[in-house]
Amino acid sequence: MHSRKHQARIAGVLYLLLGATSALEMSIPSTFIVAGDAAATVGRIASSEPLYRLYLVSGLVSQILFVFLVLALYQLLKGVSRRHASLMVALVLVQVPMAFANTLCGLAPLVLSNGADYWSAFDKPQRDAMAMGFLSLQRYGTTAVMALWGLWLLPLGILVYRSGFIPRILGVLLIIGCFGWLGISMTSLLFPGYAHIARQFTVLAIGEILIILWLLIVGARTPSPERQP
Repeated sequence: MHSRKHQARIAGVLYLLLGATSALEMSIPSTFIVAGDAAATVGRIASSEPLYRLYLVSGLVSQILFVFLVLALYQLLKGVSRRHASLMVALVLVQVPMAFANTLCGLAPLVLSNGADYWSAFDKPQRDAMAMGFLSLQRYGTTAVMALWGLWLLPLGILVYRSGFIPRILGVLLIIGCFGWLGISMTSLLFPGYAHIARQFTVLAIGEILIILWLLIVGARTPSPERQP
């Protein structure tokens, strides 16, 4: 039991760090993007390059933390169902390289404005337009990865629900959160005009906030005999 509590708190710390870096990664881009104005967008990035680099690094760090988090959760929950725990790990490991590749698109404005001689073949408006194009591609890539942000919560929610040492309601909320992220991703890709409405589904991520708090504060409780898997 002591070992389980320790594993749960490690997972809670990693989940908290993941949430913090992910929030930083999601909040910073809006300060740089000027809709429909490539020159202004590139100008903002150039004037606040350290902050922009922090945004890129936070994205990379969050993915590294994601790998360690899912492995910690696997150790905590594999006794409930090894099949569901393995599926949870697989869904995370699929999305991590996708997110890393997506970050490369975010590097484009820095590369295009590094002053290298080979960029002299393009004038500045052309380079700015290419940078804006890569940023748009990155935005679509993030929207696509959101589907996997949701899908990994499904096996996690099932494991939590069946665990007996974490409240079942948290498992239910995690499963609901899965469909929230899926809704945002699919709506934004299929019906972009309604993307601003779909973003309201982020409120369904409350289950992730609560599971972080539970893992940090309580860790894992002793399950009653009839609820042990």
